[in-house]
Amino acid sequence: MTQLRPARPDDLDGVMAIETASFPTDAWSRSSMAATLADRDAAALVATEADTIIGYAAVLAPRGASDADILTLAVAQAARGRGTGRELLQGLLTVAAGRGASRVFLEVRADNPVAAALYASTGFQVVGRRPRYYQPDDVDAVVMRLELPVGVR
Repeated sequence: MTQLRPARPDDLDGVMAIETASFPTDAWSRSSMAATLADRDAAALVATEADTIIGYAAVLAPRGASDADILTLAVAQAARGRGTGRELLQGLLTVAAGRGASRVFLEVRADNPVAAALYASTGFQVVGRRPRYYQPDDVDAVVMRLELPVGVR
């Protein structure tokens, strides 16, 4: 059974294993991921099964700010297709709303239709495009926004 919990500093190895496997050409550095896990304006979650990290996600959501940004979300290849990404995303949205956000933004690779479909099915809408955002692959970022319903905030 999958469980979500706040990420801890000692989760870094498990998170980085998924990060480098999921994003081989543009993975976050270990130091950037560690800084995000420690950032008080960010919130990171991990999904676990039998004490093994199978996914992670983070949102930048300073308390009292109206905007939040999904920073990263990935699920281990073997655990994909079971709803873990959706659970992580919902967890981040709950955190963002709890911190006062009314809008949540994210960027998704234009060549990642599975992730884009997940975000769209959750209510995110395309609001822009950032050409050649993902390097070194020269892949555009599709910018998406979700207006959080008043009852969620």
